[in-house]
Amino acid sequence: MTEKLKISLVYIITALFIILNTYLVMKEFYWGIFIPLGVLMILLYIFSLDKVIFLAVFATPLAIDIGDYDLGASVSVPSEPLLFGVMMLFLLKIILEGGLDRKFLRHPVTLAVGFNLLWIFITSCTSDLPLVSFKFLLARLWFIIPMYFAGSILFRKFSNIKPFAWAYTLALIIVIGYATYRHAEFGFSEKAGHWVMTPFYNDHTAYGAILALFFPIIAGFAIDRDSTSRMRIFAIAATIILLIALFLSYSRAAWVSFAVAVAVLFLVFFRIKFKWILVSIASLVLIFFMFKFEILDKLEKNKQDSSANFIEHIQSISNISSDASNLERINRWQSAFRMYNERPVFGWGPGTYQFEYAPFQRTKEKTIISTNLGDMGNAHSEYIGPLAESGVLGLVSVLILMVTVIYTGLTVYRRAKNRQARLIALTTTLGLITYYVHGIMNNFLNTDKASVPFWGFLSILVVLDLYHSGEAVNEPKAIKEESGE
Repeated sequence: MTEKLKISLVYIITALFIILNTYLVMKEFYWGIFIPLGVLMILLYIFSLDKVIFLAVFATPLAIDIGDYDLGASVSVPSEPLLFGVMMLFLLKIILEGGLDRKFLRHPVTLAVGFNLLWIFITSCTSDLPLVSFKFLLARLWFIIPMYFAGSILFRKFSNIKPFAWAYTLALIIVIGYATYRHAEFGFSEKAGHWVMTPFYNDHTAYGAILALFFPIIAGFAIDRDSTSRMRIFAIAATIILLIALFLSYSRAAWVSFAVAVAVLFLVFFRIKFKWILVSIASLVLIFFMFKFEILDKLEKNKQDSSANFIEHIQSISNISSDASNLERINRWQSAFRMYNERPVFGWGPGTYQFEYAPFQRTKEKTIISTNLGDMGNAHSEYIGPLAESGVLGLVSVLILMVTVIYTGLTVYRRAKNRQARLIALTTTLGLITYYVHGIMNNFLNTDKASVPFWGFLSILVVLDLYHSGEAVNEPKAIKEESGE
């Protein structure tokens, strides 16, 4: 095609668009102005899928759940439609052009992810509410397929790892600015800190979880000697912003998870073996169950409610006598355990907890924020929720994935010969540890806000383990060429 013909085509297409849009405006249809944007998105999906993934990652912190506005759906816009499109196109490419790298498919983390998805599918078939459960499975897939499986191709190009983290972080900083400005209007009060991040994050616990998740990796960029001075200064500034926002989130679970990550960092520096870390955790759990009545009796004497005072707010974490948030969480957990006792093998079905837990509540355990309808959300735990919804193997699949991921991350850190790969492996693992600790008290993997970075970070660790642990990192062609486009 000659240059003159190309120019002529541009003029013709532009003229046709103006004519078409003029006609649509005359008919009082104003959405025609978005036709070029739609065409651009189609071209990106076909020719540059990596850019669509980065766009979806950047859009995630800024996305708004339209389910909150009574539009008859619960979809986070624009991130989830973008991810759904990536999932469909990626699956089509896999079918037409061949599967993924066998090394990736055989990796222990991939096998753990597969086992978790398989059990979700099986328990969806046995669910009390199959439609709810299969919608839950579909939503899980449109997070895992773009972020974990497509991510395995994206991150084969090592230089794509940092932009992935920065894409989310830059948008998150915009949300931090918005939340901090609103928070300042209310004198940075503890109560206002619970909701100032809405509508981007539904409450301070989800917001705090993500701040804790990203802090280690951005802090790692700040000390990366292979980065330019300008990028390190920018990363230092971003680290400070995340730390201040984490403090102002008043999320006790996020603070605890951050402290645990720091403790793990010290264990890594002192070269404590992974098996001893597991033994220590198991010992703590055993001690709790051996002395649970004495511990609970001690906790019930704590009357400190949540507070704007940092020390008092920390003390309120163990208040299970008067803190409504803590008591409601215990109410949800107790209901979940009763659901498990009734159906220990297959559970009630993925995603069904919020529709099933009401009859399992006890009057003496209800709080001022409980509801007789039992329509106030999930089980507040990434572990207890699957136990109630998918039975004992639901919990086992989550624990296997957690152990496998942390073991992989620490192994890559210890064995990788490339300094950058080691740093990213360590900081990514620490970030995931903050989420796994936070997951004891809350669960957000049914949302795009947490799922996008969580599954993306898992993919990064596996790719580092398989392709970037040598003296030099691999830099294969970009995702569109890796996919055979």
